[in-house]
Amino acid sequence: MFNKADKTRRNRDGITLFDPSDFAGMHAAGALASQILDEIGVHVYPGQTTAVLDKFIQDQVEAAGAISATIGYKGYQHASCISINHVVCHGIPSDKRLKDGDILNIDVTVIVDGWYGDTSRMYVAGKPSRKAERLLDVTHESLMRAIDVVKPGNTFGDIGHAIQSFVEAERMSVVRDFCGHGLGHVFHAPPNVLHYGRAGTGPVLEEGMFFTIEPMVNLGRPETKVLADDWTAVTRDKSLSAQFEHSIGVTATGCEIFTLSKADRFHPTY
Repeated sequence: MFNKADKTRRNRDGITLFDPSDFAGMHAAGALASQILDEIGVHVYPGQTTAVLDKFIQDQVEAAGAISATIGYKGYQHASCISINHVVCHGIPSDKRLKDGDILNIDVTVIVDGWYGDTSRMYVAGKPSRKAERLLDVTHESLMRAIDVVKPGNTFGDIGHAIQSFVEAERMSVVRDFCGHGLGHVFHAPPNVLHYGRAGTGPVLEEGMFFTIEPMVNLGRPETKVLADDWTAVTRDKSLSAQFEHSIGVTATGCEIFTLSKADRFHPTY
């Protein structure tokens, strides 16, 4: 059916199918979010605070004439989520100082001309441990393997299976409590993009779908818990966790990544 407000249509699963002309808006939003994450890397070092990193992000968003999607979202008051070590996602910036070897995910979502650009990637303060570096490599590779299967006719189960089968073969676990999501003119929309599943199951991928893929991978078990602040999610066993996220759009023959790093800094140790 059609949405008269934005001239898009929805398939039988309630997933919005955007027009090819909408890809440009998503590329613009994704490029800004990615550029901010490209530029923040030099500010990540032992002794730095995540509050300072968040202020940098907020200043960059405002300088670009864009809007932070997270400030004011369900009461959240920061321009980013910054998740350190065993924090899985939704870590709140603070005055706590980074230590040598800390790994952290920085997640930024911006709004540019009504389009949402959402991406996250990992950083290292100082030198990572070997096990942390391996976790980053596996998590990054799981995302890229998932993106490789995105094309019309495949299913969302294929995406989850690509991630789960690879991660578990590496003796790590996939978080099940959080998932990717549709986006476009809104922050979160159908579908839920699970990072585990069976090949050939779930809704069929169609040209014009916009969504994130953002696997969270733990060195230990997959279970998480949310702390008393109602935001911060951590691993129950306190094992290290990592996450990489891209926003993508399905094309007639495959997909386009809206949040590519133009400086080739998406992976911190490559």
